[in-house]
Amino acid sequence: MNWMQATHFFRPRLLDSMQGYDRHRWVQDVGAGMTVGVVALPLAMAFAIASGLKPEAGLFTAIIAGFLISALGGSRVQIGGPAGAFIVIVYGIVERYGLANLILATAMSGVLLFFMGLFRLGNLIRFIPVSVVIGFTNGIAVLIMLSQIKDFLGLKIASMPADFFGILHALWHHLHSANLAALLLALASLSLLIGWLRMSRRLADTRLQAIGAVPGSIIALVFATLVTWLLSLPVETIGSKFGGIPSALPAFEWPAFGWDSARFLLMPTLTLTLLGAIESLLCARIADGMTGDRHNPNQELMAQGIANFVTPFFGGMPATGTIARTVTNIKSGGTTPISGMVHALTLLAVVLVAAPLAAHIPLAALAAILMFVAWNMGEWREFLLLRQYRMPYRVTLLAVFFLTVVFDLTVAVEVGLMAACLTFIYRISSLSRCESVGQRDHPILAGHQAHIQAWRVYGALFFGAVKLIEDIEDKISTPVVVVDLKNVIYVDSSGADALMNLIDTCRKKEVRLIVCGLQHQPLDIARRSGLLLHLDGQLEADLPSGLQKAIGLLAPQGQ
Repeated sequence: MNWMQATHFFRPRLLDSMQGYDRHRWVQDVGAGMTVGVVALPLAMAFAIASGLKPEAGLFTAIIAGFLISALGGSRVQIGGPAGAFIVIVYGIVERYGLANLILATAMSGVLLFFMGLFRLGNLIRFIPVSVVIGFTNGIAVLIMLSQIKDFLGLKIASMPADFFGILHALWHHLHSANLAALLLALASLSLLIGWLRMSRRLADTRLQAIGAVPGSIIALVFATLVTWLLSLPVETIGSKFGGIPSALPAFEWPAFGWDSARFLLMPTLTLTLLGAIESLLCARIADGMTGDRHNPNQELMAQGIANFVTPFFGGMPATGTIARTVTNIKSGGTTPISGMVHALTLLAVVLVAAPLAAHIPLAALAAILMFVAWNMGEWREFLLLRQYRMPYRVTLLAVFFLTVVFDLTVAVEVGLMAACLTFIYRISSLSRCESVGQRDHPILAGHQAHIQAWRVYGALFFGAVKLIEDIEDKISTPVVVVDLKNVIYVDSSGADALMNLIDTCRKKEVRLIVCGLQHQPLDIARRSGLLLHLDGQLEADLPSGLQKAIGLLAPQGQ
């Protein structure tokens, strides 16, 4: 493979974005990148803490993965980093298999993501039904809010379980240890977030819109940190829980993991891969709708794969495209991947300069921020609109939601996809039909109905609709049977096999079978399966001339 062929398969949007790049766009990108960096700061730490990791894991992920995804990705404006969707999965892996195997699972998912992009599988993610996406998104949002109750109330729980019922049990039995100061601080932070959001919307078209553009999460974080420090509130902080965050990036480290536990990581790895692909491409599609651009899904998956392979060996966690930060980037004026790279460098500067200040950040404030993010992450109106949809859609969405919350995201997605596939098969098979062609449809049949049975098939002749052909077999009662397939758009191997069985049945009953109207894909599979060869050699010489004329007019295309 030469250089030109390689760039066809691996071509970051950064290369195309540099054409006609000028100072004005540079200023826009730098401003947008710094704004997104400020927004990402509290979220990165909060996502890491909620996942059972140290806060710096989220920061390192936002820096390293965020830079790589922007520099190598297939979208001009997408921002990569740690995401709330991973919290439940990452926490479960850490609890069950340990940090070393989280690194392995993340790196393995990176390899899978890269090969998905390399083999041009990016468009397949779009085939996942909306009901499945909404179901697990809302389920993850509920789990995030549930996992933050501990820090929101200031409960003294040494280690939170990873399963739904375990979390409920731990919260209930430690409810007496609630910290009033932490609860009030969390409520004040959450109220400030909501109030700031409403105020920023009112200031959007005024001279004070610059004030409203300041992220509410930063306002709440600064407020809670100052109140905690000035009043010496007895609440848990990053410093008291984790000892602060380091003021430098970590060096490459190869973890010590064992094969005994690593061999059980197949399903968690597949879950990280599927979730990362869905989140990143969903985010990219939302960005396309806002900018009018069109991303390259395969390039985006390859970039996500590289980022997820590299980042865990530098103390990071799984990364993907992030909707909130991407939207912030677009609204702040970002137009090229430069803004995403600046966002990562902004976070790096914060880590190098202001790391000691992070020790005073209260965990209750971060819990309030995650509660706010989880609420905005869910599509709760879809529950109210369920009555507008058919029963299969409702059952699929609610089943995926319930299974995500109570059992496991992997199980939820598997069941959701299976239910969606079965529903699709049923719907397509119900749209396929077979009609008897009578004298009213073809006057030429007048006087010959005792000798000719004619059938017209509509739709797709696949494994879910072969009963249509089987019904024709059961109803054969004339010397000649005509089957018109000109309205059939698709035939699979099961459909071709059903037609072969019909040919055999007609031969055994000494019935002349004429299959007409084959075209496009049905004609192609008839050739490849040998179906046309079995239809050859059936002569009309022994039939009355009037009957031959009727057959000719009824099936003018022959076989």
